[in-house]
Amino acid sequence: MGTTNPLNAGKVSSTFTVMTAQKRFIAHLDLDCFFVSVERIKNKALIGKPVAVGGSPDGRGVIASASYEARKFGVRSAMPTGQALRLCPSLIVVRGSHHEYGEYSDRLYKRMLDFTPNVERASIDEMYFDFTGCEALYNNDLPGLMKRLKQLVWDEFTLPCTIALASNKYVAKIAAGTVKPSGICVVPHGDEQKFLASLPIDVLPGVGTKTAPLLRGRGFQTVGDLQRSSLQQLTELLGEAGSHFFSIANGKGPDVLTIEWERKSISREETFSEDSGDIPRLTKILHSLVEDVCSSLRSYRWKTRTVTLKLRYSDFRTLTRAVSIPATDDDVIVFESVCTLLRKAYTGKKRIRLLGVRLTNFSSREDAELDLFPEGGRRSQMLDAVDKLRGKFGDDVIHVGGG
Repeated sequence: MGTTNPLNAGKVSSTFTVMTAQKRFIAHLDLDCFFVSVERIKNKALIGKPVAVGGSPDGRGVIASASYEARKFGVRSAMPTGQALRLCPSLIVVRGSHHEYGEYSDRLYKRMLDFTPNVERASIDEMYFDFTGCEALYNNDLPGLMKRLKQLVWDEFTLPCTIALASNKYVAKIAAGTVKPSGICVVPHGDEQKFLASLPIDVLPGVGTKTAPLLRGRGFQTVGDLQRSSLQQLTELLGEAGSHFFSIANGKGPDVLTIEWERKSISREETFSEDSGDIPRLTKILHSLVEDVCSSLRSYRWKTRTVTLKLRYSDFRTLTRAVSIPATDDDVIVFESVCTLLRKAYTGKKRIRLLGVRLTNFSSREDAELDLFPEGGRRSQMLDAVDKLRGKFGDDVIHVGGG
């Protein structure tokens, strides 16, 4: 796994030996096609092949993660699975094991804390590190530390990743994007504008499908074009967002991490290939969704107190119904709750095109289990065993009630 640095690596290292207290050192770590990488650890036969983790090929499911072999055919995240298969007929679609992805992410996060106490989990596959004040611990060679961390993630977790080091979060994230997959990039202090200038405007956070055409229509093709404009010009064109983009284009960005990261919800949903009013079929799909969210819930060692059903009709009208329950991580209890919500919400007058289940209002398993009911501990042990079997042999190897 080679490393890439678009800036001369030797010069970068010498630049970082001259430091002042005001300089910030923010690194961004991005796990390359994370879900696919985990699936390849489980099944080495997937290595080197076009692979995607996503919804059912027969339904309106979407791609959650695609390997770089698949991306060559145009397969992208959030793309309907059916479209992905048309672009790449040899694509191998794996449903995925989201509870395992959470476990890998947690283990990596805990390992990274050995290098700095300031780690922000931006998402399940992205982290920021603040090495400000830690320079002497690593012989004033933070670029060398980036290489060490990248190799460690591979050696200890068998996960490819990309790492970038810069003066703030925005520049670090953009820099990582320029050397994916499996690259390293270091942007020295003072070189932020120079580094960004030649990049397309799409790299800036917030420049999406609406803003990019608008900017290009006014002649802005690269970040350098934005740098050469004025704050007033961009503000007149984009309002308050113009000030935001002008600042990022000139290398500014947040350099303080949000250390506490807490997942607010766990949800799964499925869009059907054909709208359905078949209650047994809908119930079976709900059961599969519940197994998935509850497995993820247990991987965090949490329990949920609020269960929400999402239902979308054939005319695209969407409704949600929620219920509060005693704290649980049990598939059976959650399944019974969403089935009750479905019976109350579904009138049968229109067919359904999408079902979803969402869990919120979490507490830790340890806090929730107060030994008032001794059988609760045995039940939790059984559910943990079920998760291990699913992780080893696939989600369909065993089911817990219902369905």
